[in-house]
Amino acid sequence: MRLSLSLGYQTAWTTPADHLALAQEADRLGFSCVWAAEAYGSDSVSMLAWIAGQTERIDVGAAVMQIPARTPAMTAMTAATIDTLSGGRFRLGLGVSGPQVSEGWHGVRFGRPLARTREYVDIVRMAISRTDVSYDGEFYQLPLPDGPGKALRLGFHPLRDRIPTYLAAVGPKNLELAGEIADGWLAVFYSPEFAAEHLASVGAGRAKAGTTMDGFDVVPTVPVVIGDDVASCAELVRWYAALYVGGMGSRKQNFYNQLAGRMGFADAAREVQDLYLAKRHRDAAAAVPLEFIDRTSLLGPVDRVAERMRDFAASGVTTLSVSLFVADRESGVQTLRQIAEAFDASGVGD
Repeated sequence: MRLSLSLGYQTAWTTPADHLALAQEADRLGFSCVWAAEAYGSDSVSMLAWIAGQTERIDVGAAVMQIPARTPAMTAMTAATIDTLSGGRFRLGLGVSGPQVSEGWHGVRFGRPLARTREYVDIVRMAISRTDVSYDGEFYQLPLPDGPGKALRLGFHPLRDRIPTYLAAVGPKNLELAGEIADGWLAVFYSPEFAAEHLASVGAGRAKAGTTMDGFDVVPTVPVVIGDDVASCAELVRWYAALYVGGMGSRKQNFYNQLAGRMGFADAAREVQDLYLAKRHRDAAAAVPLEFIDRTSLLGPVDRVAERMRDFAASGVTTLSVSLFVADRESGVQTLRQIAEAFDASGVGD
């Protein structure tokens, strides 16, 4: 198993300098990758290009570049450019986002996301490989059949003709698609105790593609809080868990709420959602079970975190992406060092 760092989004409580300092410390500590996210605020591409120019060895990964935000050709251009500028250090994570962001922010219909993703990845790979891009799909027709366009080829030679591609996936069908067409899976609320069900879906996709799990990168983003008391550490993660389980999406279509239900927390997930949608956010956070937070996070003293890392590795995780729940840059750097200490003590490194 390898370590990576998830920076998440740029927020009102963080600065670009904070994110850069953490990325540079992760680079110094030997982390394999630093990931940046996007929703409807800061974009992942700008952040990653900026970090790539100020780090040396660490890979830079999009977690994710939103599929409705860019044409597949634009994504291919961007991925090939950052990969070349960084000396082959780019990882392309893709995701369809959710209906609210896709339709409310980007103006792109959310329907049939799996079929759209399949076509999107096909075109991205075609473009990066410098094949003439000609595609006749349900969602994408290149060139358009009734105009003056012609099939074009990427106008420069990228450093690599295939860039590692990851899919953010939550539901069983999306997990199977990730196994079938991607090089890795970007997971959220990953619990080693529930991993077998997830990985069975991924494995079904790998089998459909005629391959195995060998070389497939399983990358969960895992909240980390180092401290003496597990319950106190969990308090810092409650608001994040409540936002996703309770408020991310609509009552009928919240992928994270459905995931919590499949993990055995259906009653609690329903309560968290009811409270969150009633704008009782504090009560929603309090209703998130400690067991759910603990299973999907790394909490407590360094030795407990090391022990839990062994559970993640044994369950099939190949890259553990840590998300820091800290107050400031200095405590973030210190936490990264403690994570590296726990990782060394765990003995699960490659």
